[in-house]
Amino acid sequence: MFRILEAQAPAKQNATATIDTLCGRLQSATLLEDRRAAILGLRSFAKQWPASVASGGLRNLIRCLSKDLEDVDTTKNTLETLLMLFNPDESSPEASDDIALWLADEFTQRQENITVLLDLLESYDFYSRLYSLQLISAISTARPERTQECVGTSPVGVSRLVAILDDKREAVRSEGLLLLVSLTRSSSELQKVVAYENAFDRVFGIIDAEGSLTNGGIPVQDCLSLLANLLRLNISNQNLFRESGWIKKLASLLSDVLKAHGSSDGVPQWARPQQDKNVWGLLAVIRLFLIRGSIGTQANQRSCWQNGLLVQVLEVAFHSVMDLNIRAEALVTAADLIRGNAQLQEAFAQLDVPSPNPQPPATQVNGHTNATVSPRDNVISALLEVALVTSSLQTFDVRLACCECIKAYMQGHTPIRLFFLRRAIEGHTSEETEPDNILTILIQNSVSHSADPYRLWIAAVLLFHLLHEDFEAKSTAMQVTEGDAENGEEVVTCIQALAGNLISAEQNMEDERVSIAYLTILCSWLYEDHDAVNDFLSEGSIIQSIVQFVSQSNQSRTLASGLCAILLGIVYEFSTKDSPVPRDTVHQILTTRLGRERYIDQITRLREHPVIRNFEVLPQNLTSSPSGGLPEVYFDKTFVEFIKDNFSRMVRAIDRAPGLEVPVVANGIQKGISRELVDSLKAQVDDRSQSIQKLESDVLTLERKLGQEQADHRKAQDSAATELTRIRNVNEALQRHHEEDLQKTRKESRDVQQDLKHQHEMEIRQLRDEMQNLKADGEASLDRLRQRDDAEIKDLKSTIARLRAELEKSSREHVQDLQTAHEDYTSKSSDLERRLQRAEDRYVDADSRASRLQEEVESKEAARKMVQTELDDLLMVLGDLEDKRSKDKKRLRALGEPTSDGEDDAEEDTGEEDDEEAKEAVEPDP
Repeated sequence: MFRILEAQAPAKQNATATIDTLCGRLQSATLLEDRRAAILGLRSFAKQWPASVASGGLRNLIRCLSKDLEDVDTTKNTLETLLMLFNPDESSPEASDDIALWLADEFTQRQENITVLLDLLESYDFYSRLYSLQLISAISTARPERTQECVGTSPVGVSRLVAILDDKREAVRSEGLLLLVSLTRSSSELQKVVAYENAFDRVFGIIDAEGSLTNGGIPVQDCLSLLANLLRLNISNQNLFRESGWIKKLASLLSDVLKAHGSSDGVPQWARPQQDKNVWGLLAVIRLFLIRGSIGTQANQRSCWQNGLLVQVLEVAFHSVMDLNIRAEALVTAADLIRGNAQLQEAFAQLDVPSPNPQPPATQVNGHTNATVSPRDNVISALLEVALVTSSLQTFDVRLACCECIKAYMQGHTPIRLFFLRRAIEGHTSEETEPDNILTILIQNSVSHSADPYRLWIAAVLLFHLLHEDFEAKSTAMQVTEGDAENGEEVVTCIQALAGNLISAEQNMEDERVSIAYLTILCSWLYEDHDAVNDFLSEGSIIQSIVQFVSQSNQSRTLASGLCAILLGIVYEFSTKDSPVPRDTVHQILTTRLGRERYIDQITRLREHPVIRNFEVLPQNLTSSPSGGLPEVYFDKTFVEFIKDNFSRMVRAIDRAPGLEVPVVANGIQKGISRELVDSLKAQVDDRSQSIQKLESDVLTLERKLGQEQADHRKAQDSAATELTRIRNVNEALQRHHEEDLQKTRKESRDVQQDLKHQHEMEIRQLRDEMQNLKADGEASLDRLRQRDDAEIKDLKSTIARLRAELEKSSREHVQDLQTAHEDYTSKSSDLERRLQRAEDRYVDADSRASRLQEEVESKEAARKMVQTELDDLLMVLGDLEDKRSKDKKRLRALGEPTSDGEDDAEEDTGEEDDEEAKEAVEPDP
């Protein structure tokens, strides 16, 4: 029976087949109930079989979100299924990190998929909003950049996300807050859009609603994280935050914390950890406005000062109830608030803060207990007291932060540094003992520093920052001395005292930080300062002791040995020939007693030590300390940069020739030159001095000779004056005779010139007359020729009809010939006129050159002959014309044309040119 039932039972389906069936139903279902049933079935498999469900039904599930948007239950089931796909069971056979990436890619490859999730935020349904936010968060975790791009591209996506912050339901609001934190972590564009959606107002509203920093929980911490994301390296959002007046809100939040601690109830112990996290987060947000080198830092610092934020930060830093880590962070924030701003640095020193060591809170007056006002100290005094007087290891971070705050107070402000240094010198030289005086701590080495080496170390760091690259401060500090010479005590300078304390620390094998503290000051002080190096070398045993320490160093004191080698290199680099220990001697000590290889090895090992090499990444606070030991803090950041910048120079220093001094520019004055150059210049000066003395003796001899010669010269001058008077008289007589001869000569010259002028004028008149006659004859001949031509034309017209055309052509040619002849006459006349003008020019030249009268006369004679030659040429031309006319008459007769004797006589009178014109008028064309 059972076998029959088993045989009739349907075949068992595995999970994969069932998932495929459900995916097929989801895809083909037309009714809402069918789709909902298929989604519920897929949800039951999503945890264990995420890959199978996603491969077959992911796109249909996304499609259902947009299709069934109005049905809350279906939307809820769909979102739950999708969330299960992102978070499968760890025991699932298909569980893999690649599934989340594949799901996120499917969502982000199409903008409408993200838009559907953002549209669900419009619904006020709790699960629709919550699950949509969680799903977007899951997608953002897998593909953050693409999700940020899709959300930013959506027209109302950012607005809907920011609006979630107004939701009164804590779960939805917290989820939206976390999503905004995730999206704005790295996208500057989203940061700007979110900020301009009134995000700051909403965030501070949540903080106030959650109980501010004192009573607020995780949501307040998330709000501060969102603020940090919106403000980090975003100048636009920082300007919006500052101009909207939210800086004052930050000060108000810190003030509320202080008020809560000052109230009678105080802050419950269970709320302290979360309060510390909130305050630490707020201080971190404040420091985002104070990035070094940012263009908006100065404006942010001024706004924080004007809104009282710096005062509130200092109150938190010196509030004894606050956690030490919070106090340290507040001091670092205060340092950032004033660093590099001269006005705030000066105003900072005028502030008062709660005293680090307050007096008893009440006093007895007439048997009654009166409450006293909490004592307050100047902020600089309070900082020095905490940094240098407190010796507890637990307060190390606070002490270090106080040191950082004092460094920020002095940074970039030379007058403040000099005032601070002079105040320290006055306190050190006074009879009163000041436990927080840095010079007293460093110079008076009366107690062991093994228990608290950081007191000396912090004092050394402060003095290092006072002297670093400040020649005026170095000169001021060099005036500090120990010992009274009037009482027979040995006077020791500050540099010698520091060097002696260094030697004592090395001999007693004190904590390495003590030696590093002294070496930090000496290396910076002696660098590029010849006077300081000479002061250091004035006690010859110091350099011998330091060389011995370096040569006998062990592996446990690598840092101190390396710094000692650098100090020796600085001493040699900036020593001179005139130093108490000459430069040659220093070089000999380094090369013989220490050796070049060991010198370079010590410096190289220091540079490669992890404390120096990895300084930027190592924690410089209490967390670096081993269990029960001191913190692994050895160097100041600026000093590490000093070592790294000058490492190669210190390595090469030992190879520099002793005769070559290093030039140093201090306050615009160059110090130190090549000693060989100085010696050669001195030798040249001596040679020049001897030459000058020799020249001076020669000058005396020459002056005596000159006096004798001047006396002889005066005698000769007197005789010469007498002779000159005689010669002048003779000369005047000769000059009178010469003037008479000259006048006579001038008169003769004028007579000759008048004669030549008269002769020339006569010649010109003759030439003009001849020219006029020629012109008149030409005109008369031309008139006669015209008359004759007219008569001949009339006769020819009546007798020669067949040659009319040729005769007309000849007539035209005849007219042209007449014109040509007339032009020839005109050109000749013009030529004659030009020649006449040249003759007149020659006359003008003759008048201006009276000194050469004979040459001018010859030139005029040549000009006259030339004119005569030209007239002869004209006569020859006229003769040629007559011959040609005779030939033309002969040709006319040969042609049978009649000619008369009277006409011939008339034609003979007109010349050759008229005959040729007549011939051409009757001659037929060939």
